[in-house]
Amino acid sequence: MTSTEYHRILGLGPGASKPEIKRAFRRLALQYHPDVNSDLGAAERFLIIVEAY
Repeated sequence: MTSTEYHRILGLGPGASKPEIKRAFRRLALQYHPDVNSDLGAAERFLIIVEAY
């Protein structure tokens, strides 16, 4: 993946700062973490978010 794709996954623009990236990761991790979200696609989505971070 390119850095543009990583930013898109985290819902950020390409000029996002490190604190913005960290906040976006934490927000999405809480939303898609398999221990919190029992949806079938949540675990896969969580792994993509972790890779993007």
